[in-house]
Amino acid sequence: MLRIRVVKTASGSSAVQVVYYKNGKRIIFKHIGSASNSNELESLKLVAKDVIKNFDPEIPFFEEAKLDNLLYLDKTEFLGVYSTFLHEVISGLISQVGLDRIGKKLLLDLVTIRIVEPASKLRSIELLESYFGIKHRRQSNYQSSPQWLLLKEEIENIVVEFAKSNYAFDFDLLFYDVTTLYFETFEEDELRRNGSSKDNKSQQPQIIVALMVTKEGFPIAYSIFFGNTFEGHTIIPVVNGFIKKHPVKEFTEVADAAMIITTNIQALLSNNINYIVGARLGNLSSDLIEQINGSITREDGESIRIKTDNGHLICAYSSIRYRKDKYEMEKQIEKARAIIETPSKGKKVKFIKTTGEQALLNQALIEKSKKLLGIKGYYTNLDENVASNQTIIERYHELYRVEQAFRISKHDLQTRPIFHFKEDPINLHILICFMALVVSKHIELATGDSIKKFITECRKVTASSATNHLTRKVNCFRTQLYQATQK
Repeated sequence: MLRIRVVKTASGSSAVQVVYYKNGKRIIFKHIGSASNSNELESLKLVAKDVIKNFDPEIPFFEEAKLDNLLYLDKTEFLGVYSTFLHEVISGLISQVGLDRIGKKLLLDLVTIRIVEPASKLRSIELLESYFGIKHRRQSNYQSSPQWLLLKEEIENIVVEFAKSNYAFDFDLLFYDVTTLYFETFEEDELRRNGSSKDNKSQQPQIIVALMVTKEGFPIAYSIFFGNTFEGHTIIPVVNGFIKKHPVKEFTEVADAAMIITTNIQALLSNNINYIVGARLGNLSSDLIEQINGSITREDGESIRIKTDNGHLICAYSSIRYRKDKYEMEKQIEKARAIIETPSKGKKVKFIKTTGEQALLNQALIEKSKKLLGIKGYYTNLDENVASNQTIIERYHELYRVEQAFRISKHDLQTRPIFHFKEDPINLHILICFMALVVSKHIELATGDSIKKFITECRKVTASSATNHLTRKVNCFRTQLYQATQK
């Protein structure tokens, strides 16, 4: 039977204990605490009574009672609610990828908060404390950030090694694309320049970011170019730079039609790089268009292969594409007719040709476009015995993985717009976003959930903390775990 015992200590305090007797000996079951005045003594006695009242007789006396969940509101100080579980999960994934090896705690925490709630660097430091209770000095960001820029190559090497061990990446197939990131300013400089914007922000300076991903869409490398760089001029330096860093034996690069210029084809071939790129059929010679028109059967899944100076030209027909192309062509023709009837300055519309000062429908171009309706083209140097037409087409269609990665980067991680105005902070911003993209994509591939859903569910798992002044311990309580984190 449990009893309450109060005994004076050497310091003059009153110690409250829960005891029991066995074989004539008194045994302390639980030391409740020490009181220095009568009020504290009464509170400790109440705790002792609760211990006795809630004691399960089936539990042997020699087992320690679990009393950390006994809290009295008037003796408890609430410390706050934090998303510590979310930080633990993302930190664990960062370690799983191997990025913790760089040993930069603040940088990794900035990557974590970029995934959770994208914000400026200084705002991110504030969010780290409010979300996770993690404190960093603002000055640490200014002092450390110049050193972080030197980690780009090491980080990319870590990511490549992770892709090799977890996603069976063996350098045989890589997908390449570029995007533009604009700035909240209208002033250009050495890096930020006006150019062809994918964000419809042609009046604002931008940079170009090139990204390479695996066939699963896992990002492994990136590069930054001047904002007015022609995107077709980016692929060769990026690919060659990647090959120099890694022991590549067999390499196939997949890119969209913007990358297909003759110098690129020759450069890829001279470096033993296989390629699959989109073809802009409208730019082909009339003879080649006639050959395609006369050779291909207008049936779904039908394809032909023609030898050209740019490699094998593969053309495939799709009835879905035909309907789309036909609708867009007819829409452009109607727009051209409207402009011919009501001339408007400054408007450039397809299917219009000018003879002197007179605007006319370009019938030759219309007839040329009709011959290509429903047909999509692809260039490759891979022979048919190495990769069939269907294989080439399927690999090219996987290029959406890069677009998907850009979508995550731009929307979920809010890489754009950029508010920095100096080159080093810009480069650091892109580095942090790349690391966040690596972790985010790994989360999506591992769980099957979008990064947005994953973060939303993990944020529901909160931990509240309170100090029990009677026991002088901090008690923590956590809600139910998100199932996907167990995968």
